[in-house]
Amino acid sequence: MPRPLSSQTIELVKQSAPALAAHGAEITKRMYTLLFQEEHIRALFNHANQGEKGSQVHALAAAILAYAENIENLAVLGPAIERIAHKHIGYHILPEHYPFVARALLSAIGDVLGDAASPALLEAWGEAYWFLADVLKEREAEIRADLDRRAGGWNGWRTFAIAERRKESDVVTSFILRPTDGQPVVRHRPGQYLTFRFRLADGSDVKRNYSISSGPNDEYYRISVKREEHGQGGSKFLHDHAEIGTVLEVTPPAGDFFLPDEPSRPVVLLSGGVGLTPMVSMLEAIASDYPELEAHYVHGALNSSTHAMDRHVRSLAKTHGGVTVRTFYSEPGSADAAGYSHDHDGFITANWLRENTPFASADFYLCGPKPFLRALVGDLTRAGVPSERVHFEIFGPADEKIAA
Repeated sequence: MPRPLSSQTIELVKQSAPALAAHGAEITKRMYTLLFQEEHIRALFNHANQGEKGSQVHALAAAILAYAENIENLAVLGPAIERIAHKHIGYHILPEHYPFVARALLSAIGDVLGDAASPALLEAWGEAYWFLADVLKEREAEIRADLDRRAGGWNGWRTFAIAERRKESDVVTSFILRPTDGQPVVRHRPGQYLTFRFRLADGSDVKRNYSISSGPNDEYYRISVKREEHGQGGSKFLHDHAEIGTVLEVTPPAGDFFLPDEPSRPVVLLSGGVGLTPMVSMLEAIASDYPELEAHYVHGALNSSTHAMDRHVRSLAKTHGGVTVRTFYSEPGSADAAGYSHDHDGFITANWLRENTPFASADFYLCGPKPFLRALVGDLTRAGVPSERVHFEIFGPADEKIAA
């Protein structure tokens, strides 16, 4: 562990919390502006989340404020630190990149706060930054060492070729990825994601995370990607340009949202839209490895045109007597009918879950759009489900509070 922070640093950082609450987004926006003057640092980031309204600006501002407010009780920040460490593995951020962030952050604090950013305050934040950086670097080193030890593991970028394309709905397509070196792949934990680096037609690179939708195996990964109409990122590249044989650059599986190795309680898998991808990975693992586990797969989609992988999910349920599948359509199409194309009209609710799942004893895993998460995570908490039994994944930076 890094050397403990001095009492003076702790006090000065705590005193800066109100200023960070008022000016945090301005500071982080300025920090990214300064940081991206370094081209090789700029290339490390997913720029879809940057900019004035970018969610990463607000996510980082919230993280810095949380650090200032909890600097005497860093255990509170443990989940956030784990999430950041896994993101750094995905984007291949290394120890030598940290000094660039330190200079940009301290300069941004000085630029935004002006005279209020005294030399003593900047020195305190420098000490605080490096303390947290050392915590992150230690955790990242542990994750990388574990990947190196495991069969099929790797660090950094590895090339994979698309072996199959499969249309799952009008908006979702699956891609089977096999390594070009013909060697095994590390078995991911069901729920984790891969990070991709795409070269676009204009010569620019973009990085994107996509959840793995297949269960753990030694040979391949599957991702199931929704085509996004806006922007020029990885979704359009995959849907419009990636063919069988296309080679992609990929970092190893990462992420702190996953099914535990030995589930001890019933499991309820809740998803909305393309948020089904980590849930299908979990369901494949349950069907393969946990024959006695009670599991409930509950999915919400607009209608049959957007509903992906339903036949596959129901086939898994047939092979595993303890799996129940229920689907909800919020906007059924003209050919859709409850009891035929899906099970229920409307939205998944906590009341329905209370009546139809092992509500009092289950672990709940959720993934989907932020409105879906805001509604269900809050409702589950208010309905009395302990927070330690509610696990959720946010696509993109966590720039807002989800739990009630």
